[in-house]
Amino acid sequence: MRTALAVCLLTLALLSGCGREAALPTASGSAGAAPQEAIARSGDVSVRASALQTSALSPAVAQQYGIVRDDATVMLLVAVRRGPDGQDVAIPARVSASATDLRGQRRELELRELRTGDPGSAQLLDYIGTVEIALPDTVRFDVSVTPEGGASTTLQFSREFYPR
Repeated sequence: MRTALAVCLLTLALLSGCGREAALPTASGSAGAAPQEAIARSGDVSVRASALQTSALSPAVAQQYGIVRDDATVMLLVAVRRGPDGQDVAIPARVSASATDLRGQRRELELRELRTGDPGSAQLLDYIGTVEIALPDTVRFDVSVTPEGGASTTLQFSREFYPR
């Protein structure tokens, strides 16, 4: 009897989700998915960039990064690494970025270094910046990276953002 009741409840739970509208896509293009990374490689240096609405950050992470959580604020995160995947290490670089919306309005992002991890051990070094947008919008990011002792690399990618 318990098994039959459990099956009925499970069936009702599954059916209750039918007929609802699909959730709006997030920055990655699919609801609830992690933001997609844009990746560029130059020799043994890889540059990874991702963008997400700061409202998707947990309160603790937003506080750690010093960022306000808001649907209309997008955070750009850029990581510069040297070495093969899985064995790569963070390296310092000169990073600049701009964001251009669908109306053609271009804004330069002020990027700052973000170091995470214990000072005595290997730390991660990333670069973050934010930009305000009008939702819904598609934003094109242009990122330029010059690692210490390396050649310049550029990366361009677009992401769509919707009210959450």
